Amino acid sequence: CSSQLPPRHDVLNWICCVIELQAHEQFEEPKLEAVRENNVELVQDILKELSPIAHSSQAADELVRILKEPHFQSLLETHDSVASKNYETPPPSPCSFMDAALNNQPVPPDAVRMVGIRKVSGEHLGVTFRVENGELVIARILHGGMIDQQGLLHVGDIIKEVNGKEVGNDPKVLQEMLKEASGSVVLKILPSYQEPHTARQAFVKCHFDYDPSHDNLIPCKEAGLSFNSGDILQIFNQEDLNWWQACHIEGGSAGLIPSQLLEEKRKAFVKRDLELATAGSPLCAGMGGKKKKRMMYLTTKNAEFDRHELKIYEEVAKVPPFRRKTLVLIGAQGVGRRSLKNKLMVSDSQRYGTTIPFTSRKPKVDERDGQMYSFMTRSEMECDIKNGRFLEHGEYDGNFYGTKISSIHEVMDTGKICILDVNPQALKVLRTSEFLPYVVFIEAPDYEVLKAMNRSAIELGVVTKQMTDSELKRTVDESERIKRAYGHYFDLCIINDGHEAAFRTLRSALEKLTTEQQWVPVNWVF
Repeated sequence: CSSQLPPRHDVLNWICCVIELQAHEQFEEPKLEAVRENNVELVQDILKELSPIAHSSQAADELVRILKEPHFQSLLETHDSVASKNYETPPPSPCSFMDAALNNQPVPPDAVRMVGIRKVSGEHLGVTFRVENGELVIARILHGGMIDQQGLLHVGDIIKEVNGKEVGNDPKVLQEMLKEASGSVVLKILPSYQEPHTARQAFVKCHFDYDPSHDNLIPCKEAGLSFNSGDILQIFNQEDLNWWQACHIEGGSAGLIPSQLLEEKRKAFVKRDLELATAGSPLCAGMGGKKKKRMMYLTTKNAEFDRHELKIYEEVAKVPPFRRKTLVLIGAQGVGRRSLKNKLMVSDSQRYGTTIPFTSRKPKVDERDGQMYSFMTRSEMECDIKNGRFLEHGEYDGNFYGTKISSIHEVMDTGKICILDVNPQALKVLRTSEFLPYVVFIEAPDYEVLKAMNRSAIELGVVTKQMTDSELKRTVDESERIKRAYGHYFDLCIINDGHEAAFRTLRSALEKLTTEQQWVPVNWVF
């Protein structure tokens, strides 16, 4: 029996071989292989089986919700995509989506990605496309939209297929395809691998109305955001020269709005209403219409301010409640500005004050300097005018009249709000952090209401002069022109169709300034 055993050295060699083989098998890294490649189909079959019992079984209903989750669907689609790849022999480069210079290079295993999303028919994904080298490329992803929230697609990604169908090279066709798709939508993409960066965000006050459905330039009308003049928008992205991404501060989804540059180009050649800035205009004329009584006020260093000025958006910042330094009342002659000003000062003389105008005329016998007027010589006023010390000035009946900037500071230094009823051009000087104005436009009512108010005021003895039909019409027309030309400066508009009601509205608005947060021009803060 012993003669049948192998020699000793053969046994030792056999033992060493077994040990070496076991050690090799022990330390060899196991190869991971996918169990199957069609998990998406498997889940769809499972959902069909679970649907009839989901309403009666809490566990089945929970499982259905999990299996329908977009992230779970994307995980399965990615798994199937990886499982179906051949890692031993990389496939040849598909010329349909590779640059000519790279056509002879092998495609990396992860060059093409499958992205799954779930949506309902008619729902906008919040993404727009552009054509680049015959391919459909993601041009922008709207902030807060479905695609932005999922984070699966990026600007620059090339869309190859939707649910297995080639997309072609027409962005409108792709948009319509995605809009009408429902349920599970699988996109085949060629990633851009661009590094995303955080865009600067800002808040702006709009100075025009916008409706994307009437805009022929917008790349996707459904992606547009409507707004009205005076609305506050939050800007999320300004990378595109022509289209910004924004949303209303009250909430809602983000959308596209025309950029400052694009809207300036559209409005640059629109004829401007310059009547308010020309001598002899109704704004500057006395209500009597006589040449002798016409007065032209010119704001300091301001003769050409109206020309070529386009107000599109104004960057603003939200600040805690605070009291403004000045209250500026703007309106056409005969609309009731001075009546509101006087009533406000009488109602609270400790809180409100006003300036005393300067004049170069000689004081009358019963006049004292500093009461109704501050008197200066003509040469002194001319010198101060030349040196920019007047907010506005004009000439009447051969004498200078005007409001000195220093007189505004004197009222503010007492801790009072300085009330000013000035020419609208003065807003260009006043609307700064130096004066912190609250600008209120006193708007004229329609012609018939204004005529009835004038008649009632005469009967009550408030006024003694009855306005003619031409003067009434001039007031209404002038009010419209002021609003059109200077509306972007106004914080509040009050239609003065009743003196008491207008006064209550004005006083209520002023009280809110000390209790509510305010949106102010950003240059007042930074």
